Order: sequence, then structure tokens, then C-alpha cells
Amino acid sequence: MYVVCKDHVELAIDMFVDEFEDAPDIVDLKETEFSDWDPPVKCSQCDQAAVFLVV
Repeated sequence: MYVVCKDHVELAIDMFVDEFEDAPDIVDLKETEFSDWDPPVKCSQCDQAAVFLVV
């Protein structure tokens, strides 16, 4: 699972495919609410705001 900004979404997809050998689901964090989990506010690759969850 990767939480990334718009600039790093392609990198996160590539890392997911390399690790799991399957296509990930891409979740827009602005359109989705989680009842038991608060996603990180910053990208895991830089300091920009997190926009997507690659899972």
C-alpha cells in the first residue's frame, strides 16, 4: 500500500506491480472516507499532499 501525491502515482503503481505482480486499485483520497483509518497527509515519496492510495 502506498499513499502518494499526483507526481508519484506512476512510481507507486510500478512499485506495487513489482512487489505483488498484479495491478493495483487506485483510490482518490479526496473522494473516499475511511471509518477506522486516517490516511497520511503527506506523500510517502516527498512532502507534497497525499492524493492517492495505491493498494
